[in-house]
Amino acid sequence: MNENRSSTSNRATRIYASTLGILVGLAGVEHGILEVLQGNVRPNGIMVDAIGPEQRLWELATETVLTVIPSMLISGILSIILGTVVTIWAYKYVDRKHGAGVLLLLSVALFLVGGGFAPIFLTILAFVAATRIDKPLRFWHSRAPATLRNLIAKLWPWTLVISVVSFLIAVEIAIFGEPILGLVGAENAYSIQFFLGLAMLLLAIVALPAALAHDAQRFADSSI
Repeated sequence: MNENRSSTSNRATRIYASTLGILVGLAGVEHGILEVLQGNVRPNGIMVDAIGPEQRLWELATETVLTVIPSMLISGILSIILGTVVTIWAYKYVDRKHGAGVLLLLSVALFLVGGGFAPIFLTILAFVAATRIDKPLRFWHSRAPATLRNLIAKLWPWTLVISVVSFLIAVEIAIFGEPILGLVGAENAYSIQFFLGLAMLLLAIVALPAALAHDAQRFADSSI
């Protein structure tokens, strides 16, 4: 993003879209690595586990993915490639003219070759945010009461930060089970992982209006 665009765009909204897009890409790379480790085996359907039986580090380790590719090895390679492209695009080009649309198409392609289920929800949020990066936030400027706007804006960036941390911890538990597994047992570790995934999604949803309100408030302050 060049300096001219940086000075006129909604910065918090761009950070939000870029961050979620990067998470989607990195998750795709992570799933791809796990799939490659399974080797050139044929999946027993389009819904499969990215973590094969021989790669499990604990009994409930699993990351369900969808793939239309009839080889786990090729699915993994494509997931790594597309995940890398998504990560780069989200970091550098999400604010371009067709940045949001390209991010969506790349992420859908990543989903179809084994990039994982959870990131697809983040893709939708990232896409919505990306379409607002260089748009006037008319609702927040003209209709949202200043008190409400200020209150929601204060949730930025902490909701996004906690969402990202929850996501990373949930992925770590899904693969390794530790350190939660040794403290609470397998079933409870799985429940904690599910709770963290849900918290990640809910906080990511809340972080979107927080970013928009923050940008609107920054604009209002600069107009005084």
